[in-house]
Amino acid sequence: QVQLVESGGGLVQAGGSLSVSCVASGVTFSSVTMGWFRQAPGKEREFVAAINWRTYYGDSVKGRFTISRDNAKNTVWLQIDNLKPEDTAVYYCAVTILGREVTAPGGYDYWGQGTQVTVSS
Repeated sequence: QVQLVESGGGLVQAGGSLSVSCVASGVTFSSVTMGWFRQAPGKEREFVAAINWRTYYGDSVKGRFTISRDNAKNTVWLQIDNLKPEDTAVYYCAVTILGREVTAPGGYDYWGQGTQVTVSS
């Protein structure tokens, strides 16, 4: 059974930094692509970043977000710097076993429950 558990969300002031993490179980972690998406109220789920042997970033977060992973710990992190109010959303971790559509929500097979990130102005 695949499980993804996110943590690290919270309330942060604009301009600050935050790191969210996701621990995976039930998959051969080193062989899969891990992704982060976010969803703000009333908006569609948006691709943020993904990582396998390389990294991918959504256009709206390039330069401020950094994705990384530790295969020994089955963990993927998303470091968010220079936070903006528009970064407020629920951040979801996801895994795609085949890794064919790493920037699309439909390309992912399993999802975590999400962690809320709120940025105050």
